[in-house]
Amino acid sequence: MSADETGWVRVASRGDLAEGEPLGVEVAGHSIALYDVDGALFATDNICTHAYARLSDGWLDGELIECPLHAARFDVRTGRVLDPPATEDLKTYPVRVVDGEIQVKLD
Repeated sequence: MSADETGWVRVASRGDLAEGEPLGVEVAGHSIALYDVDGALFATDNICTHAYARLSDGWLDGELIECPLHAARFDVRTGRVLDPPATEDLKTYPVRVVDGEIQVKLD
């Protein structure tokens, strides 16, 4: 899938994303993790900034995602790294739902 002229791109159907279960998607050259936290949707890069593990394979506890490789934790709302060994924040993306489809803004 490619982004439209405003930078928004469809990444999944709303029904594909379960609350508390991260979902990894590959879109327009980006590996993105989607999260449903109490009905609010968030998107970050899917690759841990420490050792390149897929965060969508990790554990979501509220708004915190834990990397499955070395247990670094990030706040999915802001991308902020909270626990080592990671030291670099995650990139975050704006998220919206249009007609039941989850979209992220890549620009």
